[in-house]
Order: sequence, then structure tokens, then C-alpha cells
Amino acid sequence: MTLSVGIVGTGTIALDHAVTCQADPNVELTAVCDISEQALNAFGDRHGISKRYTDLAELLENEQLDIIIVATWGPSHAEISIAAAKSGIVRAILCEKPISMTSDECEAMIKAARENNVLLIEGYKWRHDPQHIRIKELIDDDRIGRVMSVQSTFSSPLVRFAEEDNWRYDRTRGGGSVFDTAGYIIHFARFVIDEEPNRVYATGNFIDSADAEMSAAILLEFPRGATAKLTSSYEYGYCQATEVLGTKGWIRADLPFDQRSVREQEFVEEPDLPATLEIFYDTFETDTLKFEPVDQFALQLEHVYNCLESGATPRILPEFSLSNMRIIDAIYESIESKIPVDIADT
Repeated sequence: MTLSVGIVGTGTIALDHAVTCQADPNVELTAVCDISEQALNAFGDRHGISKRYTDLAELLENEQLDIIIVATWGPSHAEISIAAAKSGIVRAILCEKPISMTSDECEAMIKAARENNVLLIEGYKWRHDPQHIRIKELIDDDRIGRVMSVQSTFSSPLVRFAEEDNWRYDRTRGGGSVFDTAGYIIHFARFVIDEEPNRVYATGNFIDSADAEMSAAILLEFPRGATAKLTSSYEYGYCQATEVLGTKGWIRADLPFDQRSVREQEFVEEPDLPATLEIFYDTFETDTLKFEPVDQFALQLEHVYNCLESGATPRILPEFSLSNMRIIDAIYESIESKIPVDIADT
């Protein structure tokens, strides 16, 4: 069965989603929405989409979609997703990360989706990558023992090449490295430790030309003694160095999140780079696993399709996304107060 898809937003991330939809024989990209008529028409012309809307309400009144992809700036994610869930015309919402700007917004999104029997999935596409599925298998198989420490950096020197009006510099448009790159590594740490942190301490670095933090250093404490030491940045060199330390060994990943082969641009059409996992055991034995490039957007869309058509359990449950937002709330509180902050669990 072919599923109909609509995209809200026409920025660079929407381009990735559109290319993915049009390459997938199981879906049909039928409609697009954006408040900018100029951007809407350019996007529609590029992808041959005739149904174009500048008003979300009009799209929801006139279309019958299986999947709606929310690919706008973060501050509008909640409003769009709640309206889509309540419309009765969609079966699933794939919302770009971060799912919302606050945990309160995320709770409202989950409530609307649950009350209207709509699937809500946050768009952390790396969760569908074979290397991450393998990392979790290694941990679940007790190959490195209980995970006690995660150290991860996700940085790229945006300040070197991004224009001053880039949304990532603007907090009101969802900018800042915590909302962006830190979200990946917070999610990853929770995924592999398999527990929710109860305390956070964070510091941020700011520049005069932006009101959003350019970098953040984050320490997460977990109830059973595990910790995660995380660094996100728009200032530091390209780095995704990630290490998972267990009681019997450890795992090192070189390109766990973004395998694009072209630097200093966002929409990339060149093939991705291969990735490597190295596993070090206390016996002094090692394993090296290589992963050929995959299209994470395509794997993500395939997963959403399978959830709708075969009843597969979503890899990213909305409650997991809610916990990420509670941690991000606490990180910003810690940055502002300059003291550790306990993380709300209700």
C-alpha cells in the first residue's frame, strides 16, 4: 500500500525528507506547506508537488495524509503537531528534532497524539542506522558489561561559515547547540545507559553576535552511578568522538551521528562516509566493525511505514522524547543558574 505524505516546511531538512520520499516506492509526497509563498513555490517546482499551502489549516482541511513530516524551526513543532493530531486526517507525525522547545510542549503533543490515535515519532534518524542497532545489541548481550560512562562530543565549526542570520544563532528560532547537537548525544547516552539521569550540571559559551549558546559542556548523573560527559559546539572542530565504557570493556565510534562527506554545507547530495566501531574487551581482545554508508532518512521513513502498516513498535517512543526535553530544560536552568539541577521525572 502506498502511503501519502505531506511536509510542513521547505528548509534544508525538508529537502532531505522530500528526496527520501520521492525515492521510496511505498510513499507518495502529495502536499507541502510553508508560510513563505516564494519558498513554497521553489520547493514545489523542484520536487513536482502541485498541492501547495501557505496555511496549515487549509492543508489539514483539504488533504488526507498518512504521514505528515514537521520540518520547520523548533518553536513551531508543538503547534503544528498538535493541530495535525487533532485534524483527523493523519495517521502519523514525524517531527524533526528537537521534538519541541520545552517538556511542557512535548507533553501537550503526546496528549493530542494519544487522544486521536496518531503515531508521534521524533526525527532522530541515526537511531535507525545499523551501527546504533549493533551498539545496543553488544550492550544487551553483555559484551562490555554494565555501561557506567559515556563520553561524547558533537561539534562542527558553524561560526566559520554560517551567515549571521542563520537560525542556529537565534534562540527564538530554536537555535543553540543544546537544542541541536547536544540533543543527539543526550539521547544516545540515555539509549545506551538504559536509565534516566537524575541530575545535570552544564555550562554554556556565548558570543556577542548571538543570543543562543554556541557551545555547552554537560555532565549527567544517573541513579545507579553512571555518568555522561557531553560536549556540543558550533565553535570547535568537526568531531563526533564517542566512547561507551562498561564494566568489562568499551566501545569507540568514529562517525555515529552524521556521516556526510561534504563539510560546511547542510544539504549534501554526495555519498556518505563509512563508519567504524571498535570494541575493546578486558581480555585484551578487540573487534572492529565497519558499516557502509546508509541513508538514515530512508531507514527512518521505512520504519515509520512499518509502524503504520505492520504494527512495529516505534524505536523512539514519545515518552523517550519527553525525557530528552526534561533534561534539556534542566540544562538551560543549570547554564543560567551556574549550579547543578535535579531533573524532573513527572
